[in-house]
Amino acid sequence: MALVIMAGLDPLALFRALPGAFAQGLLWGIVGIGVFITFKVLDIPDLTIDGTLATGGATAVMCILAGMPASVAMIIATLVGAAAGLLTGFFHTTLGIPAILAGILSQIALYSINLNIMGRSNQAVSVDQYHLIISLRFIPKAILVAVIFNLVIMAATYWFMGTEYGTTLRATGCNQAMANAQGINTKKVIVVGLILSNALVGLAGGLIAQYQGNSDVNMGRGAIVIGLAAVIIGLVLGESIFGKRLNFVGKMTFVIIGAIIYYIVITVVLWLGFPSDDMKLFSAIVVAIFLAVPYLSGKKKASFRKAGGKR
Repeated sequence: MALVIMAGLDPLALFRALPGAFAQGLLWGIVGIGVFITFKVLDIPDLTIDGTLATGGATAVMCILAGMPASVAMIIATLVGAAAGLLTGFFHTTLGIPAILAGILSQIALYSINLNIMGRSNQAVSVDQYHLIISLRFIPKAILVAVIFNLVIMAATYWFMGTEYGTTLRATGCNQAMANAQGINTKKVIVVGLILSNALVGLAGGLIAQYQGNSDVNMGRGAIVIGLAAVIIGLVLGESIFGKRLNFVGKMTFVIIGAIIYYIVITVVLWLGFPSDDMKLFSAIVVAIFLAVPYLSGKKKASFRKAGGKR
């Protein structure tokens, strides 16, 4: 049966689809870096991402349709994403709402906000009518633009993390109680971290909306899963190759690689003929597997050490 299915597949179709998967992976790598900042650096599960991505896309598209240059639209999308992070930070630090619930509240609020921004559930923007920064109609250019954005974001993030404020952000993520004891205003630091993360996601939303030629109120649904997939796949792969030598730049690089791998896997799965309706289920399974790998690997090593100690 498997041989019959494989015989009916067109390898050239997969080959033609891979550049598009590579471009999408690069764009979602920006989302991955945003998730990496909250999930790994700040140690906060931020679910605002699903709403912020759609907000960035809706804002960018509506600004372009209003006659603004795409570059200006991207700046506004980034600022709107930062505002979404500020809202979550306000819920969490000022109102005392747990981080995961604060993200859910912001995500719910952003759904209505996105509908109001667009005036309806989706809006199209054509590369034939507007000068877009990126489009799936021109994949080589899309890949080049995405690479440039990733390099600039990595450089800016690396510079920020090396500043005094970036150091306090990393210290807060490592041990918030100890950071408080050292006189760091951890509440303010958490808000800044959420703003930075969601600003990147808003920027990515604007790029993804231009790439696919439309913004949709549901375009961010499952974004946190894809972002986590990029982080987990990338870090598991990077740490398996470099171990403890993997520095901050290396981690960001592998997060982007993780996003590319994720989209290549999704492309292969679709090429094999799996129903597109099952993609969310498949995404959850992929993330669960890579989340379990470090734990199972550590457990296996511990059992070997324990067995060796008994001899």
